[in-house]
Amino acid sequence: MHAQTLIHARWVLPIEPAQVLEHHAVAIDGGKIVAVLPSTDAREQITADSVFERPNHVLMPGLVNAHTHSAMSLMRGMADDLPLMTWLEQHIWPVEGQFASAEFVRDGSRLAMAEMLLGGTTCFNDMYFFPDVVADEAQALGMRASLGMIVLDFPTAWAANADEYISKGVGLRDELKHHDLLSFCFAPHAPYTVSDEPLERIRALADETDIPVHMHVHETAFEVEQAAAAGSRPLARLDKLGLLNPNLNAVHMTQLDDDEIALCAERGLSVTHCPESNLKLASGQCRTGDLHAAGVNLAIGTDGAASNNDLDMLGELRSAALLAKATANDATALPAAAALRAATLGGAHAIGLADSIGSLATGKWADLCCIDLAQPATSPVYDPISAVVYAAARSQVSDVWVAGRRKVADGELQGVAVPALLETADAWRARIQAHLNEAQA
Repeated sequence: MHAQTLIHARWVLPIEPAQVLEHHAVAIDGGKIVAVLPSTDAREQITADSVFERPNHVLMPGLVNAHTHSAMSLMRGMADDLPLMTWLEQHIWPVEGQFASAEFVRDGSRLAMAEMLLGGTTCFNDMYFFPDVVADEAQALGMRASLGMIVLDFPTAWAANADEYISKGVGLRDELKHHDLLSFCFAPHAPYTVSDEPLERIRALADETDIPVHMHVHETAFEVEQAAAAGSRPLARLDKLGLLNPNLNAVHMTQLDDDEIALCAERGLSVTHCPESNLKLASGQCRTGDLHAAGVNLAIGTDGAASNNDLDMLGELRSAALLAKATANDATALPAAAALRAATLGGAHAIGLADSIGSLATGKWADLCCIDLAQPATSPVYDPISAVVYAAARSQVSDVWVAGRRKVADGELQGVAVPALLETADAWRARIQAHLNEAQA
């Protein structure tokens, strides 16, 4: 067999099944995985245009960031140490009202994608304005993106009302749906910002097109208490509207009772956990151990860099694994292999891409990351899954491929002028800071 690329690694983690393959190789051709086999067999059976030897590395699927707001990287550190609604209503929304534009989204999403690729993330699920601009940047950088067709009841620079949000999102999806690196989700912001009529329309469109729905749900106790006082908890309202189904990617979910966990399992939805954003905003903790035990598909997201403050999926993965134990008071609540699955195949499932990414299997896109474990922080290696989940840092990511194209080589981002990204980010900081200073004067 001839392949374009052959990668030999000390350990290969296919994710499904949850096992460690020692001294294995992955062959890539046409952007897809064509074989996963022992290195000894690969050397005899496969010739390749490019061969990579990674004798001290883990080779695994690229990480899937199942919830982020990529352009908000330009607001990193702008409004720290505040509760969610104060942070959102008094700081984030006013700045977005002033600055959220196609230019802002272009520069912010490009910066975010550079950060994510360097950390081993090959796919991100975005929720922000100007998804057309994010689509252009994702294609330019060669990164896989699930684009949120955002919907709100109120006007922004992207759309004037719910009908316009939906029509613009659907139009963009129809225009770009055949691009290999792009997929789409309906993205109603939250139950408290989207009313019943647009949610019913989204449900009908999602059912008709089999497009996932991506939404903040049960993010804080305040949100849930307000909704309950008005008549029903948000999950109950969404269930009545027909939105609790396998197409739903419910993000945060920090306020769940036992009956709601059972309902999530029954309806087959996915839950995306954003542990570090929840910690920073003191939003509460998702009961991931109980959700996992109930059979609910779990995914992991970073949220935006304005509330995290990074897009480091390896760090997020570790936080998720540890917090599951603390929240459940059970050291077995979310084992390392289950946490790693959430950060890869679980995320792919949540955004409707489990058939094409998230695990190392023949026929799937070759979205891969390689992590060097021959470092003091990850030595010795008894279990490479444990080393990745509990010890590895994003600085140890050596190589990243998206659809078979090498985007990070020996720790260096390919095809992107990083100094120019940093200069642009600092120029935005100066503009935003000047506005904040003027508003406070």
